[in-house]
Amino acid sequence: MSGAALGLEIVFVFFLALFLLHRYGDFKKQHRLVIIATLLAWYLCFLIVFILPLDVSTTIYNRCKLAANSSPAESNGSYVTLAPSKQKCFKPWSYIPNGIMPIFWRVVYWTSQFLTWILLPFMQSYARSGGFSITGKIKTALIENAIYYGTYLLIFGAFLIYVAVNPNFNLQWNQLQTIGIAAANTWGLFLLVLLLGYGLVEIPRSHWNGAKRGYLLMKTYFKAAKLMTEKADAEENLEDIMEEVRKVSESIKYNHPLRKCVDTILKKCPTEYQERMGRNMDDYEDFDERQNSYPSEKSLVKLHKQVIYSVQRHRRTQVQWQILLEQAFYLEDVAKNETSATRQFVHTFHSQEPENKIIQYFYTPTVEWYWECLLRPWFYRVLAVVLATFSVIVVWSECTFFSTKPVLSLFAVFIQLAEKTYNYIYIEMACFLTIFFLSICVYSTVFRIRVFNYYYLASHHQTDAYSLLFSGMLFCRLTPPLCLNFLGLTHMDATISHQKTQPTAYTSIMGSMRVLSFIADGFYIYYPMLVVILCIATYFSLGTRCLNLLGFQQFMGDSEMTSDLIDEGKELIRREKRKRQRQEEGENRRREWKERYGNRDDSTRNRVVHTDQKESSFSETNANRPLSKYTRSNGRTERDRIELLQDAEPLDFNADSVNDDPLESDSGR
Repeated sequence: MSGAALGLEIVFVFFLALFLLHRYGDFKKQHRLVIIATLLAWYLCFLIVFILPLDVSTTIYNRCKLAANSSPAESNGSYVTLAPSKQKCFKPWSYIPNGIMPIFWRVVYWTSQFLTWILLPFMQSYARSGGFSITGKIKTALIENAIYYGTYLLIFGAFLIYVAVNPNFNLQWNQLQTIGIAAANTWGLFLLVLLLGYGLVEIPRSHWNGAKRGYLLMKTYFKAAKLMTEKADAEENLEDIMEEVRKVSESIKYNHPLRKCVDTILKKCPTEYQERMGRNMDDYEDFDERQNSYPSEKSLVKLHKQVIYSVQRHRRTQVQWQILLEQAFYLEDVAKNETSATRQFVHTFHSQEPENKIIQYFYTPTVEWYWECLLRPWFYRVLAVVLATFSVIVVWSECTFFSTKPVLSLFAVFIQLAEKTYNYIYIEMACFLTIFFLSICVYSTVFRIRVFNYYYLASHHQTDAYSLLFSGMLFCRLTPPLCLNFLGLTHMDATISHQKTQPTAYTSIMGSMRVLSFIADGFYIYYPMLVVILCIATYFSLGTRCLNLLGFQQFMGDSEMTSDLIDEGKELIRREKRKRQRQEEGENRRREWKERYGNRDDSTRNRVVHTDQKESSFSETNANRPLSKYTRSNGRTERDRIELLQDAEPLDFNADSVNDDPLESDSGR
């Protein structure tokens, strides 16, 4: 099994990252380089989280083996080995041979840093650029990132000059490398604590509120009102942009040098607007730059950028509106079925997507009723209590992990107890659950936050390229300090435990933080305590209240604006529900008509076709004969009248209400 666990996790994490990227990105419409760069960033970050527990168990085994081969308190180079244990050191099932992990961590870490600081910012500007050629997009990206890259080069150059001039510093290349890593981890830790403080409270609270049916339904109504406003704004913005495109398309003729740019813009427009505007190729009048004023290429680049943004936003709001409607209808069905005496879940609308037969066989209406109306609320409550317990342990450990005698960090206590018995499976499971929970708290916040319309991760393939690249950049900056924080909580980091024991391979790649003592002994230890204040602020929703005061409507139960938006959203959902009901009634009537009179219509049509064929053959045989005195037009007219009467749609006297307004019926009828 040597190295097999590492290989299995590498493959599993790849498919996990691919699945999540497929959920948020669009492989068909987005550029391949954007998909590959985002997939690589997500994959490397998830890989660090999954592989780190194997590094911990391997390090514990190496310490045991080193202690067994040395005398008590014997010095071995830069490490001090402990007294040999009476228990034999068993090799863990997931043991990774020496020399593999340092190379692995070095490749993974420096690749992620290259992505987050150099490649992904450049690709963000490239993807958001409105240029019409690759050269133009690269030029725009370089100009936009000139200040970004110049700032870092200026800081790094000033630091090098200071080190070269000051005789007290005698830094080598490894120490400069460690300083660069420390600077990147400091920036990441600053953002990490902010996101962690929000996730530690919001994740258990969201699962606890998930057991409240009334709460979820009211929040869905609130989201519907806000989304309808955003949807209307997106439609209005798209109309304005399309009007500008129409004017540009009419002013720039077929033989203008910039006509190719206009055609590129038209290809990015929705199909209905393309058909409406056309290409204006019927006008062969030559252009005259002296008489007419034409837009410049720079203005077309700006218009191209606006078209891409407006079309993406309009498509996203349309898809999100349909998803929100399905969610609201389902929550209303749950509220109705809670009082059902038959204990079978009844849906108001049938699913538009075909369901799996295996799921239909096991997930029957009775099973669905017991899960949705009885078991699911209790499951969410129990899960919320477990997550809240984990959050309390994390907060306590963040405030006490610097204490080594006595050991106050609960995660360090768990690992040290398992280390005494060399229970490697327990060590790996404890490490995995700890770092997995920390990752969920941080990464879920990255998926939830929204910076206006510039950064927003929308599911169902509705995330734009800029947001995907920005998320990959955030993951690469947050994951290394997250792992260092985890090693500090478990006292596997020698900088925290103050013991000269063999470090993990991940810590050895990071280098000794003793080069910058004020960061190792100050910022890394005391700044994570700020998570307590952030958790308290999140618990009392101070950020939500501040945003609400600034005019950004947030869901708050004691707000009058929230109540108004809930009522508005409820009315919108009711209208959409009536509309869909009328559509289904019309489809059911047409289906019943086909089932009831379909065979009769087919036989009538076949009889008419057979008669027509006989008449045509009879007319062909008598073509050369003189015209007959008698005709059969009256019989043919009678058959046409019978066919028309049979094709007419009968009145439905089985409807629920006879006095329905015909104007409210579906247009498809």
